[in-house]
Amino acid sequence: MSEQTPYELLGVTDNASFDEIQEARNRLMTNLDESADGTRVEAIEAAYDAVLMHRLKMRQEGKIKVPERIRFPERSTPAPAPSEPAATPKLPSWMKALVDQPEPKDIWLPAGITLTLVGVTLFSLATAPQEALQLPLAAGWAAAIYFLNRKEGRFGRAVLLSFVGLLGGLVLGTLVALAVPGAMLSGLGLGSAQLSAICALVVLWAVSSFLR
Repeated sequence: MSEQTPYELLGVTDNASFDEIQEARNRLMTNLDESADGTRVEAIEAAYDAVLMHRLKMRQEGKIKVPERIRFPERSTPAPAPSEPAATPKLPSWMKALVDQPEPKDIWLPAGITLTLVGVTLFSLATAPQEALQLPLAAGWAAAIYFLNRKEGRFGRAVLLSFVGLLGGLVLGTLVALAVPGAMLSGLGLGSAQLSAICALVVLWAVSSFLR
């Protein structure tokens, strides 16, 4: 007597559907006696796996179409490769030590002081345009020193950065004043000295907020 094929052992034909194959396997496992040894269980499982592997081979050869819900033995789904985070531009080490990531309060408090000093600068047009500008600029420089020193506790560094910001702001303001027609400045109620001072105050605010 020839040995039974996996299909014969399960009691199904070569044309049986996957549902019929699974039902046959479950029926055989259910009907096993409690006294049945493990050999019979292993034979049923081996036949079931062999049938599914045969069906998998046929599917790979394009002979049959297998429902996606069917799970084949010894067929593992590879875990998806972890997605790599998007590359972010890296700042040079010297820039990392210079640039700060301020909290909102570290931005708005210096901004409030800067707006106040800008108001004083605008008011100086009605008093003494040249002399009165020294007060808001000095106050802005002192405020920048205070906020920078509060971050790192390095007073000399804070003085240097604030001084560079003051000079850079004045130079920027002068260039802007030269580029803006005098008639436009007059229409805005500004003088070139006031525009330079306002630019310097804005630069000082940026330095005290975003540098350290």
